Order: sequence, then structure tokens, then C-alpha cells
Amino acid sequence: MQEYIRLLKSDRLHFRWHAAEALGDEEDPAAVEPLIATLKDPYVDVGWLAAKSLGKIGDPRAVEPLLAALTSGEKWLRTGAAWGLGKLRDARAVGPLILLLSDPKRGVRKTAAWALGECGDERAVPALTGALEDPDDGVRTAAQEALDTLARRETKTTPGAAVL
Repeated sequence: MQEYIRLLKSDRLHFRWHAAEALGDEEDPAAVEPLIATLKDPYVDVGWLAAKSLGKIGDPRAVEPLLAALTSGEKWLRTGAAWGLGKLRDARAVGPLILLLSDPKRGVRKTAAWALGECGDERAVPALTGALEDPDDGVRTAAQEALDTLARRETKTTPGAAVL
């Protein structure tokens, strides 16, 4: 793992890209801080993979940096950050993810909808319901799937609820 961390600072894009992806598969918390630093890589694809890897590792130290990445001018970094936050399932992400449902890029909106379903927070229901009217079919589908996920979780956590 230390070799992957070292490669995050390589001058070769391919090595940084591969290391950012591989560290997520390792799921070692020692990679969190180096991956957080990699969110600012000059090549957005490396930052995108770092964001996804942070989500795979599941360490709460990644939440604030991923929230900050949601405001990036790069759609791929916003997408990766939304995905990572969906994996982390942290309630602090719900408000910022709701805002991403209005992003100009459909891939960002689609990932935000998925992430909101993963977060499992009922505060997302009105925004996800609104996303059912999105002009993009993929966003509408992701919003419906997120609403379905939230409904299933609500059924499982409501005492006395009938299981379908």
C-alpha cells in the first residue's frame, strides 16, 4: 500500500490514476489523508478516482473534503465526490447533494440522486420527487430508484410495518 501512496505523487498521470483507484480497493484507512490531498490533482480523472476510493474506504475523515469537492468546476470531480458521499452515507451530505440535483450536468444529477438514496435520509424525498421531472431519463430513473430505496428502508425501520 505504501507504494501506491508514493505513486499518488508521481509526475506520471498513469501512475497517479492507477494508485488512486487501487487504494480504494485496499480499503486501508492509512490511505485517507493521501487520497484527500489527491482530490486536488491537476488532472480531474485522478481526483475523481480519489473521491471514489475515499467512499470505498468509508472513513468519516473524507466527508468534509468530499463536500468541498462538490463545488468544483469539474463535473467529474463533482460526480466522484457525490459517489463517495453516497458510499459514506453521512447525513451532512444530504443538503449539498440535494443542491446537486440542479447541476447543469446530467451525470452529476444522476449520481447525486443515487447518493441521496444511499444516504437514507427522508429529507431528500421532496427533492428526489422533483427530480422525477428532470429532462434526462437517466436522472429520472436514478431518482425513482433512490425513492424506492428510501421507501424500503422506511418499511424496514418502522415498527409494525408490513413487509411486502
